[in-house]
Amino acid sequence: MLRPSPAPAPALRSVLAALGSPTAVREPRTPALRAAQGPLSPEHPLPVHVLDVTGAPALTPRTRLSGWRFLIHNGDRAIAAADTMLTPDGWTFSHFFEGPYVSATERALLQAEALPVTYRPRLLSVPELYMLTLWLQAGSEADGTTVAPAAADLMVPLAPAPPGIAAHRPYQVADLLPVLSTRLAPPPLLGSPAPA
Repeated sequence: MLRPSPAPAPALRSVLAALGSPTAVREPRTPALRAAQGPLSPEHPLPVHVLDVTGAPALTPRTRLSGWRFLIHNGDRAIAAADTMLTPDGWTFSHFFEGPYVSATERALLQAEALPVTYRPRLLSVPELYMLTLWLQAGSEADGTTVAPAAADLMVPLAPAPPGIAAHRPYQVADLLPVLSTRLAPPPLLGSPAPA
């Protein structure tokens, strides 16, 4: 079961304004929006966090809130997404996009809705691995600014996932974060002793 966080009102307003703008909707990279018949609606707002793995693999990774993403529905399915970002003037529309992560996000949300535990959904980006996960937060934190995944949280890598990581499979944080930390750790310097 999911308990979504409410999106900041300015973020939603900026997406609604962009949907009403002929120039924003007609961007070359969003043909699905240009071809859509009928009303478009922003749904399933998700805070987007970026994973920051710095230092040794044993250190706890931290996250930072980088934006909010809305799935853009045409009828009963998502055909694109809209990202917002925080600027000195507040939340503002960033861009529309489409591609595999739109349908993968929708699929992962449906999977998570069937889980017996209540989770707060978020997206967690790992840019260095070209990876996006649905982060299912088990805690009660409500403002979307969590700094680190907790042991009770789940992560569901979205397709396409990096080699060796199964897409749409829920992972315990304790199982997936060490794999990500190891992949993101800098390689040892030439001539340095091998780890024991």
